[in-house]
Amino acid sequence: MSTEPADTGTEGNDPAIEVTSDAAEEALSLLEGEGLDTDVAGLRLFVQQGGCAGLSYGMRFDTEPEEDDLVVEHHGLRVFVDPASKNYIGGSTLDYEHGLQAAGFEVENPNVVSECGCGESFRT
Repeated sequence: MSTEPADTGTEGNDPAIEVTSDAAEEALSLLEGEGLDTDVAGLRLFVQQGGCAGLSYGMRFDTEPEEDDLVVEHHGLRVFVDPASKNYIGGSTLDYEHGLQAAGFEVENPNVVSECGCGESFRT
């Protein structure tokens, strides 16, 4: 897995979100497929209540960040994280897994203390 330092979003000692080149490539392709301007739009990564362990990850495309978002950029992909979600996923790495049985985005989160059996939700 290869990551590079964030271009933005490392204010103070806030732990930034890392993004692998595979994840950035896949997300940029999807953004462009939606007709979004990748210089402004980005991938929103957030945490929501849900799942058997209490919290789950969510992702969607946004046309621009909110005023109070943490904004990081890796490999040309902009990632937006709201302040509440940053408390749960700061220091995480977003990756994209290619597999025979499944493929998709995966969050490697050092803050997780337990996950549900299916791996879809977590607790910090």
